[in-house]
Amino acid sequence: MQPLLYGELVPWYHLLDPTGDHLDEATIYQAAFERAIRPRAETLLELGAGAGNNAFFLKRRFRCTLTDISEPMQGLSRALNPDCEHALGDMRTLRLGRTFDAVLVHDAVMYLTTEAELRAAAETAFAHTRPGGAAIFAPDCVRESFGEISRIHRGEDEAGARSLRCMEWTWDPDPFDTSYTVEYAFLLRDRSGVRAVHDRHVEGLFPRATWVDVLTAAGFRVESPPRAKDVDEDDDVSELFVCRRP
Repeated sequence: MQPLLYGELVPWYHLLDPTGDHLDEATIYQAAFERAIRPRAETLLELGAGAGNNAFFLKRRFRCTLTDISEPMQGLSRALNPDCEHALGDMRTLRLGRTFDAVLVHDAVMYLTTEAELRAAAETAFAHTRPGGAAIFAPDCVRESFGEISRIHRGEDEAGARSLRCMEWTWDPDPFDTSYTVEYAFLLRDRSGVRAVHDRHVEGLFPRATWVDVLTAAGFRVESPPRAKDVDEDDDVSELFVCRRP
């Protein structure tokens, strides 16, 4: 079942996750690609591009093709990045029939909750990476770095017309399976008043070794550089698997 944040609540999405907050993250991805790819990378495929926030900055350097499974989210990206190619599709099954210098898979990969799904996404990335190119997988966490957390997001105000506040609680109901849960409690205020919405996200959790094994089995040469830090400690790019295609 698709989380409300990527369906019913899409009109509120940018109040929770403003585009400007992604500059540092996008800069980390760009630098990693530039180190990994020779000759110079020109084209980039993003699997699970969502609202297009990273692409807004990456398109200054790459010709971007942006894919996502959620049509409403892709609508946000089309509005933000009308100069980019968009394609609706699932990272587990997508086949565009061409390759790119760079393939980026970041937090959307967290919605793959089985090793079989992870393998399918790795195979998709490999199929779309040209020889000599590279893919980057940047999950929010791995089993070794996971910890229960709770956060309060102030959210944004939209010229007095709408406001959003959010509490996020990340926890693991079963430490012996390959998933964890993120609970969001939203307060949404518009001219009609305030309403509360609970949105549950079930996300995948795998050991670092599983990531390396799956990506290697797909055909990549995998590196996991030292943890990259963003300017904001809350927005670390905490895991980065740089995957070169021979």
